[in-house]
Amino acid sequence: MATEASPRRRRSSPDKSGRSSSTSLMENLLGLLRIRVKRGVNLAVRDVRSSDPYVVIKMNRQKLKTRVIKKDVNPEWNEDLTLSVTDPNHPIQLTVYDHDTFSKDDKMGDAEFEIKSYIDALRMNLSGLPSGTIVSRIQPSRQNCLSEESCITWTEGKMIQDLCLRLRNVECGEVEIQLQWIDLPGSKGL
Repeated sequence: MATEASPRRRRSSPDKSGRSSSTSLMENLLGLLRIRVKRGVNLAVRDVRSSDPYVVIKMNRQKLKTRVIKKDVNPEWNEDLTLSVTDPNHPIQLTVYDHDTFSKDDKMGDAEFEIKSYIDALRMNLSGLPSGTIVSRIQPSRQNCLSEESCITWTEGKMIQDLCLRLRNVECGEVEIQLQWIDLPGSKGL
């Protein structure tokens, strides 16, 4: 009779309190934020006639990036990037780069956005709402990079926020993204 081998568990080293670091990470983890990087609109030209753009998302020490879209200033990524959220008060940085093969990648603008309003909407626990209900609206201002009103919407049992971000430090360009929350079993939760 063959016995099944048990999967190996990776041990983590204890932190100052004597707990393992992976345990303390889960205790501080609120959940996951899925950022769907939809598309770029009218991005800056950094090569001869076009650009080869990709997006980098940073929050704290996490850094994620999309694939490169060749020769397109209106790229469609439709790519999901997922961040672990421990503190919803930290802003998220988005930077667009032009991929270059033989030199350093050129920066094509950046934006920053907050998730506090989105987290507040999630904490309302509005599970009985009809799909398509707008829970909150965030207006563009000098304090954010929104190029148009952003709506937080209850859609098919999920809280969704669509953002159109105007890129800074560049002559033109916007990036459209969508936020969605993922509850993680074993995490602190909201």
